[in-house]
Amino acid sequence: MTAELLQEIENQSAEAVIDRALRENAGEACITCSFQAEDMVVLDLLRKKIPDVPVLFLDTGYHFAETYAYRDRMAREWKLNVVNLRAASSVPEQERQFGELYRTDPTACCRLRKVAPLMSGLEKFEIWFTGLRREQSPTRANLQKMENHILPSGKKLLKINPVADWKWDRVLDYVERNKIERLPLYYLGYTSIGCEPCTSLPSNSTDPRSGRWQGKKLECGIHTFTEQR
Repeated sequence: MTAELLQEIENQSAEAVIDRALRENAGEACITCSFQAEDMVVLDLLRKKIPDVPVLFLDTGYHFAETYAYRDRMAREWKLNVVNLRAASSVPEQERQFGELYRTDPTACCRLRKVAPLMSGLEKFEIWFTGLRREQSPTRANLQKMENHILPSGKKLLKINPVADWKWDRVLDYVERNKIERLPLYYLGYTSIGCEPCTSLPSNSTDPRSGRWQGKKLECGIHTFTEQR
C-alpha cells in the first residue's frame, strides 16, 4: 500500500475502515477474539455488518475459567458464530510429552497452542479483523489500520486493525456507552488477559502487558508469524 493510501485510511474512523475493507475486498471475513475489551469493540462494530461473522477463539485449554464463562455467555447473548481453534494435542497429551511448557519454554507452548491453530484456521479467509492497538506494547507501535499479510503457507490475506489508534480510555468509553459487559477479570486488576498460567497482575502500572509471561516476552506470536507486505 502506498503511503498516501495508508494515511487516508489512518484518518478514517473504525467504522469507516471496516466498511471500506468489506466494500473494496472480496472473500470471507473473520475476527480473532480473545474476548478482551478491544476485541469486543471491533466485534460489536463488525457484527452489525456481518451478524454471523466467524469469531475465531484460540482455545488453548489454559484459559481462566472466567474467560470461558464470559465467552459462552456473550456467544449466547450476541448469537455469535464462535469457532474454537485448538491445538493438535490436548493439554494432557502435550504435558505428558513435554511437561509444562508454559514454564520451561512459553514460546514453544504458544507456538503449539496458539500460532499453529490460528495459521491453519485463517487459511479459508481473505479478510482478518483484530482488536490490536498501538498503545498495547512497543511491538505494536507501528501497527497500520490496514495491512497486507502472508501466512507461512503463502496464503495472502488482508489484516484490518480498526482501533489501532485508540487509547484505553476510548475503549472503555465505547464499552460503557454501548453497555457491553466486560470480562470480569478486569475488575480484579488484570489489564491484559491470556492463558491463566502466563497471566498475572501487571508489575508496571504504565504497561498493561507487564503481567504477561512474567515479563519475559511481549507477544505470543500470532501477530508476528505472518509476513507483512
